[in-house]
Amino acid sequence: MKSNSHIPFFKKGDIGGLTYIVTNNVINYLIVIATLSGVLEWPDEIVYGKVIPGMSIGLGLSCLYYVYMAMKLAKKEGRNDITALPSGVSTPAMFVILYGVIMPLNYSLNDPQLTWSAAVAACFIGGMVEFCGGFIGPWMKKNIPRAALLGTVAGIGFIWMATQGLFDIFSDPIIGLPIFIIAMIGLFGGYLFPKRIPPLVVAVLGGVVYAYCLGRTEIDFTGIGFYFPNPINTIQNLINGFAVVAPYLTIIIPIEIYNFVETMDNVEAANAAGDNYSVREAQFADGVCTMISAIFGGVVPNTVWLGHAGLKKADAGIGYSVVSGIILASSGIFGLFTFLSKMVPPAICGITYLWCAVIMVAQAFRVCKRKQFAAVVVSMIPPVADFLFTQVSGAMGVSNIWTEVTASGVNGYTPEVSKMLIDSGVMWHGIPEVKAGAIIIGIIVGTLTSCIIDRNLNKASITMFFAAGLSIFGFIHSSALGFYPNSQFFKAYVISAVLLYVLHLGSKTSWLQEQEDFDYV
Repeated sequence: MKSNSHIPFFKKGDIGGLTYIVTNNVINYLIVIATLSGVLEWPDEIVYGKVIPGMSIGLGLSCLYYVYMAMKLAKKEGRNDITALPSGVSTPAMFVILYGVIMPLNYSLNDPQLTWSAAVAACFIGGMVEFCGGFIGPWMKKNIPRAALLGTVAGIGFIWMATQGLFDIFSDPIIGLPIFIIAMIGLFGGYLFPKRIPPLVVAVLGGVVYAYCLGRTEIDFTGIGFYFPNPINTIQNLINGFAVVAPYLTIIIPIEIYNFVETMDNVEAANAAGDNYSVREAQFADGVCTMISAIFGGVVPNTVWLGHAGLKKADAGIGYSVVSGIILASSGIFGLFTFLSKMVPPAICGITYLWCAVIMVAQAFRVCKRKQFAAVVVSMIPPVADFLFTQVSGAMGVSNIWTEVTASGVNGYTPEVSKMLIDSGVMWHGIPEVKAGAIIIGIIVGTLTSCIIDRNLNKASITMFFAAGLSIFGFIHSSALGFYPNSQFFKAYVISAVLLYVLHLGSKTSWLQEQEDFDYV
């Protein structure tokens, strides 16, 4: 008897998947537009003519490729109940690229075109890292403690996303609070409206209508048109951007490592739900689609999203992914986001900021063992330095006081200015030092803490030697890549590595004893 491997094109369960993918991706698009157009004041020619179409092309291709993977799996296993992997813009990577790469570059270069070139190069490099994750991902997942990796990303989510989200809501409370409450009862309360309509959908659609009725937004179709970037021109800009973005590799590479580990986790979760997808193929697809997105002008990477198990439980198939890909690709190419960006109030984006941040922080604690909570918390701290540095340097720039390379080799202020800040109660001591390579530093201190908790002092020593290698070449604690054998950080890490190894030897003898049943919590 021949098995039935034909997946219905569209099922009732695909409606929920379609809502999930389109709604959340559209909000991510609006965040990108609000940052590039609203905050950085990039011209529409770049935002709507290059960035948004490039993102849409890459995302559309990834949605369609995951449909191909589902059909291939259905044929292989003789089943017709396969659910396609959900695909979307990587929200954590999006925030890190926007705030950690594009924003500081924009302020230093004061040239949107050149900044966009560097952002495209960063996106392309990110795609390469994602692609390589198909080869090195399992090793990195085995050797980097989850607490260090997830804690660092949780720190980014909390300090950048959660704060901005809640502040956006309260910046216009008449609009923000009602939308916030409707969204919250669904996202965190688990309520549903009749016909199982998610409150988030009601908050988004109702919020748009509500804001328009109060005159906060407007309907404007003038930007709708045909925006299909010329990849030849983009490739030239991409090449020019490589040199500009090189100092930001210490930000790009760690967040993309997180990105491909996230893809690994989410595909493994799909396997656990009964759909045995190839983790490596999904990582290759993410990387290739991200690089294609960059070639057409996109600046943020794609990833496999959470939620496959829920979609499978709802009996979603492949239709939601096909339709989502077509909607998102066509919306970017035909300029529909020019219309949406003027219709959606900031509070709706703020809710997504807050929701994603809460999920990121909660996930870090949920998937890690209780004893590793200290490692999660410690690794969350370095991204705060990046946030504080941006806030302080932005405020000082209003007074025409700018950062410079200090004697310690990092971007900061003169001793006089630094003393003035500290004496005024500004948290500045050590901020420039930790800001330089904050994501990597978060992973390092988180790994160190995790190893100590597990009483692997020898691995903690190796971690410090690895940190010494990164610091001597300027990947951390430095304003630029180079060779810095006289760096105080290099020396400190070497001393720490030797100390930890001595302590490791002591733990094997009698002068350093392990307490039984020890619990620091």
